[in-house]
Parts: sequence; structure tokens; C-alpha cells
Amino acid sequence: MSANGVQLRVRGKVQGVGFRPFVWQLAHQLELAGDVCNDGKGVLVRLAGDGGHFAARLRQDCPPLARIDHVDVQPFTWPSLPEAFVIRHSAGGAMETQIVPDAATCPACLAEMRDPHARRYRYPFINCTHCGPRFTIIRAMPYDRPATSMATFPLCQPCEAEYRNPADRRFHAQPVACPDCGPALAWQAGDARCTQDAALRAAAAMLQGGGIVAVKGLGGFHLVCDALNPQAVRTLRARKQRPTKPLAVMIPDADALPEAIKTLLSTAAAPIVLTPKASLPPFPEEIAPGLDTIGVMLPANPLQHLLMMDCQRPLVMTSGNLSGRPPAVGNGQALAELSDIADGFLLHDRDILQRMDDSVMDRDGAMLRRARGFVPDAIALPPGFDAIPAMLCTGAEMKNTFCLVRGNQAVLSQHFGDLSDEGVEAQWRGALSMMQQIYAFQPARAVCDAHPGYRARRWAEDRALPVETVLHHHAHAAACLAENGWPRDGGDVIALTLDGIGVGEGGALWGGDCLRVNYLECERLGGLPAVALPGGDLAARQPWRNLLAHCLAFVPDWQRYPETRCVQAQNWPLLATAVRKGINAPLASSCGRLFDAVACALGIDAQSYEGEAACRLEALAARCPGVAHPVTLRADNLTLFWQQWLAWQAEPCERAWAFHDALAKGLAELAAFHAQRLSLSTLCFSGGVVHNRLLRARLREYLPGFTLLFPHHLPAGDGAIAFGQAVVAAARSCC
Repeated sequence: MSANGVQLRVRGKVQGVGFRPFVWQLAHQLELAGDVCNDGKGVLVRLAGDGGHFAARLRQDCPPLARIDHVDVQPFTWPSLPEAFVIRHSAGGAMETQIVPDAATCPACLAEMRDPHARRYRYPFINCTHCGPRFTIIRAMPYDRPATSMATFPLCQPCEAEYRNPADRRFHAQPVACPDCGPALAWQAGDARCTQDAALRAAAAMLQGGGIVAVKGLGGFHLVCDALNPQAVRTLRARKQRPTKPLAVMIPDADALPEAIKTLLSTAAAPIVLTPKASLPPFPEEIAPGLDTIGVMLPANPLQHLLMMDCQRPLVMTSGNLSGRPPAVGNGQALAELSDIADGFLLHDRDILQRMDDSVMDRDGAMLRRARGFVPDAIALPPGFDAIPAMLCTGAEMKNTFCLVRGNQAVLSQHFGDLSDEGVEAQWRGALSMMQQIYAFQPARAVCDAHPGYRARRWAEDRALPVETVLHHHAHAAACLAENGWPRDGGDVIALTLDGIGVGEGGALWGGDCLRVNYLECERLGGLPAVALPGGDLAARQPWRNLLAHCLAFVPDWQRYPETRCVQAQNWPLLATAVRKGINAPLASSCGRLFDAVACALGIDAQSYEGEAACRLEALAARCPGVAHPVTLRADNLTLFWQQWLAWQAEPCERAWAFHDALAKGLAELAAFHAQRLSLSTLCFSGGVVHNRLLRARLREYLPGFTLLFPHHLPAGDGAIAFGQAVVAAARSCC
């Protein structure tokens, strides 16, 4: 029998985004008969006849949260021609389509929630096919209600009618619910109990009174307080044991902010965006001590919108966890772990199946932490990467993510944090197991960091899988290249990889290096000199140790400088002896520790969170932009830098600026020298230090005439290491 129809296989982000009702409506507009269904490969459309303009309209009118990556059109033979267009039940199969990230509340749902005459007035779980939870509630694919945490909430008759109506914006919106059939709020504060709207109003009253509330969101708990109440913020910090790490603030609107920041805040991802304090109304210094930015966000879900409406003030929204522990995701966990921090708990009975932190972006859109709103969006591999075997890449130890790679795509997980914490590792294992199940993913090998002590590597080695390793900074550079679309056969580039430390060739500790890299090779050409890390890991937490190490290496008469008083106040002779004898003082070419040393010399000796000294040093430098200075820095020898910088007695902000400027110039000269020597014109930059906006700007200033590649959609730091491991291992598999 000859073909009497066509079949369209649609791949991409096409499940859970209203794609089937969109197809149904389009088919009716074009008066076509056939059917559509979800399956493990995406969406399958079958049409009677040739389909006319259907395929073109499919791309042209794609729903807002959907993304079509590929449409394959094939002839199809109907045993009996259909008379209408229908939506068929979903089918299973190996997962190839993309799962959709959670999306911020859409304008239509927001208007409905605020309408006193609407059925879902003030309902904190309102959603539709254009917004609401997706990845955080999924158990299996295809994405249908029985495979989500909404399975325990049978639909009432009105919700069922919406769910079944292809013309309704809630057609097959799996989390659809209302006050009669869906999840409910519950308030708990001591012996006080209430539910639904009374729970919401009780939480708002406590926040207005200066209390701290643990609020269950989409991907975990937040600890919330009044952002304009300094005492409430101080109390939160004291109870959470978070003395200075900046706190995010949820604001009612972004109308007065710069347009670029407003645009970022208003996307469906609704990230936290680092915003200059000068662009914001005054907030207590306790929100972000010593910094010149505050991470702000707009309400990202209906519950947050309602809290903002009822409180009528900005709210601190920080992760619901004890210091150093993973955020709570379940009611029982929150009540057990946060009872000494929160005065009350705003709970609900919809399970969170995937922990998902808020994503964080810089004001230029550069990604700092990739999670809610972006995960698990697939990342296309660059040209030349095809038919890659399934590989599991386990990432770094801190700011960990993992990566699944198969075919020509990679899925990078959400941010987890420090795997040395058992609770974080447990969440990591659980998420990895679920992702493998959702994607029907059976890796042929595991790819790990070269550091033999990383927990993720030890976990992989305990599995019955071949394990290969990738150098930490090779992964950094490769992630930047791949994000920027550098083809597999693109050849060499010069990379500046700037961070704390990572294992390099021969077990050396790198962290401020100029490399020749491609996807297969990584060669160190030069970089910062290796300096001792007195006390090993303690050097990353106590900046004075790094100042001592640099003084011992480059400043023979260091004790005569007032900048070293913080060192002289410590028991430095014992540590100096340990450095001289090489006792627990490994050598590392660390750019991050150089920042710590300079910060300490300017009186910034606090390091209650990773990178604090460097962040405060950058903020200090921003007060004196463009100041002329006599300081030079040769990347391979810091003696002249320290002599000039210590001798130049200027304002602290001027000296902070001079350091950034001299470092950028010295690194730029090093990279340019090797690029010209090797006849290369492309440079890439990665590592956590590259998150420094001022350093990025000065590097661009000093490297005209080169093609410069910076991370943007993925973090420059360790959050993209797993993706870098993926492309290096993928390139090896192609050989």
C-alpha cells in the first residue's frame, strides 16, 4: 500500500510545555486529520495527506517554553484514513526528548490568582502549560501526571475538564490543581497550626513582625525574613551561622532597575541577578557586607508572589539549610534541621523530587550558578561531536555538578555544592540515580577529575565501569571552548585558567596557568609561580597564610611593612619553618590564593565563605576605577610586583585597583606572547577567578586583536567542570 500521509518526529524541549495542544490547535486551523502523542523520543505527529504548511507553522508558532531541535518528516501509510485530529495517550521508550526546567509564573496565571472572582484566587499552586513546576516533580518519562509528585492529587471535575480540553491552556498541564483537589499550605509555629490562606497570612504576619520563616518552595526550602529589618537579618545570620556570606533579596518589581537587569530577572528562569547597590534602594549593610552588589530576584512561583503581596516589602530569600549542609527538601527534614533557625514553617504537601537551588547570574548575564530555570536543558555539543557513547562525568569536589553525555548532546545537572558534606553527597547520588532512570541512561564509562581524593572519583571507581580522568584545568578550558561552539577539529587555542587549585600534569597543583589546549591535549606553557599553601587546605580559609607564603617567597624584608601586621600577629615562625621544610605546605600556582594574599595586606582577612576575600577586594577596587599607578606584574615572577605594590602608599581602593590592573596586564602579556609564538589568534578564559568582572574587563582591554572566548551560559568555575570532562572524553572517543 502506498503512503497516504506523513509522520513528523519532533525532538527538543517538547514535553510539558503545551506542545500537544498546540499541535492539536494548529491541525484544526489547517483542517488536517491525524493524531499526536508523547513518547520517549519526543512528540510524534501523524497526518493524513501531505500536511501542507504544517511543518513550517510548527516552528513558526512554537509555544513559549518549547524549543524544537529537529523535525524529521517521513511518508506514512494509514490503514484507514482518519476523519479528525486527536491526541493519543503517551507511549514509553528510551528517553531522547528534553525535560523542561521549572518556569516562573506566567502573566495569565498571575492575573487569575489575583482575581477575587476566579476559582483559583490566591491559590499558591496555580500553574498551566506555560509555567510552574516541571523537573522538580518528575519521577519518570514520558512526562505525564502519574509519573510526577502530582499523582497523589486526583483531579476534581472542573480541573479534569480543563486538563482534557485541548483548547484550554491547562490541557495536559500535569501539575494542574485548584483549592478543591490540589496541594495545600500548612502553617506550623510552636503549637500554632492552620492551613491554606490562613497559613499564608500567619507567615506574612510573622515576617512583618521581624520573625524568620522557613518556606517550602519548588526545589527546596528558603529561610525568609524582612530584608529591611537589620535586626531580623542579624538574627538570621547568627542562627544560621552565616556571618558574612551575601543574602539574596526578593523584590516586588524591577521597574526602577537598569533594563538589562530587568530583562534577566523577568525571564521564565527568574534567576537571582547580582545588581549594583547603587541601582537599588538602600538595604542594611548586613545583607551583603563589604560588597558592592546584592543578589536580587523577582517572585518565581505563586507562593512567593502571595508572600510579597501580603508583606509589602523586600524579603531575604536564602537557602533553607544549616551552614555547610544541603538545603532541606522535605517537611520532616526541614522541621528537624531548621527548628533552631526558623520561628515558623510554611509547608505544603506536594513532594519535591529534585533539589533545585536558585540560579545566579551576573548583571551582564554571565552564569554563576546554573540550576532552577536552566536545568535540565540539554546542551548541544560543538560541530564534529556525533554518536558519542553514553558517558557519566562526575565533575569536581566543590560547586559540583555531574553531566550525562550521549549522541551529540549533554545534560548538565543542577548545582550541588561541596561533595565532602555527606548530606550533599547523598542528594547528589539520589539525583544521579533519578536522572539515569528518567533518561534510560546506561553509561559505558565514567569520566572523573584527575584528583585521586575527590569523592565523585572514588564513587565512580567503586562502580563496574571503566574510569578515565581529565585534568581539572583541561576541563575548565574545554568547557569554555565547547560553550562557544569551538569545533572538535578547531585546533589549538591559548587558555588562561585561573582558580584556587586543581591537579595538573604529574600531580602538580595548578591555578594560575597559561595553557596550549585543544579537546585532546593540554600543555602548560607558563603562569604564576608555584607558592606554598601553608597548612594545606587551611590556606583557602585563612588569607594571612597566603600573605605569609608570598612574603617568604618574594619579600625578604617583609616584616618592615605595616601591611603584614596581620601575619605578625599570628604564630608565623612555626609556619615559616613548615614552609621551608615542605611540611603540609604544597606548592601551587594559585591565582585565587594570590587574591587572598593581596586582600589580607589591605586588611581583608575574613574568609567565612569561599572567595570572600577576593570578592571584597574586587568591590574595594571598584571604588577607584582607572587610577594611575606604578605597579607592574610579571606573571612568572612576583618579586617586582610585591616590591612596587608594598612601596606604593595609596588609598586601599587605589591599591586594590592597581592589583587587578597589573595582574590583568601581566597575564595578557603572557598569553599574547605564547599566542604570537605559536601563531594562534584565539584565547579562552576559565576558572572561578574569571567570575571577577573587573579582571575580565581589564583582560579585554589588554588583548586587542585576539578572539577572546569567555564562559557565559555556563559558570566559569567548577560548576562547568563536568561538561568540560564530557567534551574531552567525547573527543577521545572519536579518535
